[in-house]
Amino acid sequence: MDKNKHCIDLNESASVDHCESVSTGGPPTTPAGLRILRVPVVLAERLVSTNLVANIHFPDPVLEIKDIKKRVKIVQCRLLLPSIPAGSPDLFPPVTLNLFIKGFVRKNIQYATPCPNSSGKCVSSEIRSLTVDVPFECVTRIPAADFASPFTPPQLPIQNTREEFDFFRAQELGQGFPEKDELLSSDLSQFHQVSTQFYNQLPFCELISSRITEWDEAIDRRPLPGSAPFEEGTFTKIVEKMFLEFTVKIMQNQQVRVLAD
Repeated sequence: MDKNKHCIDLNESASVDHCESVSTGGPPTTPAGLRILRVPVVLAERLVSTNLVANIHFPDPVLEIKDIKKRVKIVQCRLLLPSIPAGSPDLFPPVTLNLFIKGFVRKNIQYATPCPNSSGKCVSSEIRSLTVDVPFECVTRIPAADFASPFTPPQLPIQNTREEFDFFRAQELGQGFPEKDELLSSDLSQFHQVSTQFYNQLPFCELISSRITEWDEAIDRRPLPGSAPFEEGTFTKIVEKMFLEFTVKIMQNQQVRVLAD
């Protein structure tokens, strides 16, 4: 093997030895007093509940469901905010808002399916699994009073502005008009505008906890053929009913006054 391809000489030992360290006294700090921090603040914390119904089809005959593991996945959690004009004296007015939520319940279903050569009084089976996403989407209304203390009202977005202006111009009217007359107006060959954009802070969510109550029922269960035990059977379709509850925390980056000691 070419020795040039090695990036370390294995004949040399690399050891970790004791290192000395001393205190630096900490990073530099500003003097004590009133400070303004920009931090995430909690606007509201909501317990959201919804109902789901789904038909699930299995790729194999199911003898028995062994276990179901579930996980809630939120893909959209958006607080719809109205805008206010630039220069408004109050950026935190009390308003009732709608929270749009969209997500999935991920289900991993472990089940037993009969072996192809299973027969007689004993039923041999294999353990398999099926993973499905059950979607949900809902809108919940948050009253203005729910943003009060101990929570913080959301800071509403400021509207962008766009203003046009023109300049006066006197122009000759041309042939067919008296020489002393002029066209008094603005210049159509020019365009002037002042535009202002505000880059507002968008509220965001955190998923705190979830709880699922479910009921799964087979709708096409049939007995096993042959001399299998009479109570044994298989199915490929189930109807699933779920009552879903989850807690979300709605937050927004805002400026907060704090007293630094």
